[in-house]
Amino acid sequence: MNGAIAVRLSDGRLHLQHGPIDLIIEAFGAPDEIESAYRQAADRFDDILPTLVGELPMLRRQVGDAYPLLQGPVARRMVEAVWPYRDMFITPMAAVAGAVADELLQAMHAGRSLDKAYVNNGGDIAIHLSPGQSLRAGIFARALDGAVEFAHGRPVRGIATSGWRGRSFSLGIADSATILAATAAAADAAATVVANAVNIDHPAIERRPARELDPDSDLLDLPVTVSVGSLPRPLIDKALAQGAAEAHRLRLRGLIDSAALSVQGHWRIEADRRDDRKAVR
Repeated sequence: MNGAIAVRLSDGRLHLQHGPIDLIIEAFGAPDEIESAYRQAADRFDDILPTLVGELPMLRRQVGDAYPLLQGPVARRMVEAVWPYRDMFITPMAAVAGAVADELLQAMHAGRSLDKAYVNNGGDIAIHLSPGQSLRAGIFARALDGAVEFAHGRPVRGIATSGWRGRSFSLGIADSATILAATAAAADAAATVVANAVNIDHPAIERRPARELDPDSDLLDLPVTVSVGSLPRPLIDKALAQGAAEAHRLRLRGLIDSAALSVQGHWRIEADRRDDRKAVR
């Protein structure tokens, strides 16, 4: 396994990469505080992947009745994020990208005075905001389809997206299921659950056992979506309604703030109606 790489990009952002983990980090504030924050992030990043690999067998196991006891802080974040979904098939790997982003964000702003910062792990983003600050993030399905604004006064510090077109396997047909939550790990786990719920059966949908596509997949022989042909509008609406119903259930449980779901150019938003225009637009 090659070592971790830390590179400053031409625009001043920090790029951290180690194996499959690829992060873009940006901090805002006084130059010396930014430099210190980037050093702290790079120092913390060195052992993230080796520690995760050491606990990978447990992280790939389905969460059941017994709370998994793991040692690494990222692994513990992963378990905490998926624990509310233990009544369905889920493993801690459903929250790995968000948990890594949360851990690096905590490391970089510890003891620092930053106006704002974010850690972007392939679209799963952890956010830090000081009072009076805000950040704007794009929402992508097949293109830049919208944006969301994070404000300090709103308890949302994570955004994550799942879907069959993404980096990880999905049981559903969502092009994207974007979730806003208190942390990136919480958003990541919920995005997996909601994207799986955006689902129907139709001959245009092709599925294969996850293990055929990746022998190491934590989804084992579950059928994951590999292609989705053109679907009739009533079935798209049905799939979106099922996903929105799941997102609504999670929102009422306090697990997420809001959701934006997409199938073949059609969208469904689940949010507090008073916040619809602010949450996703």
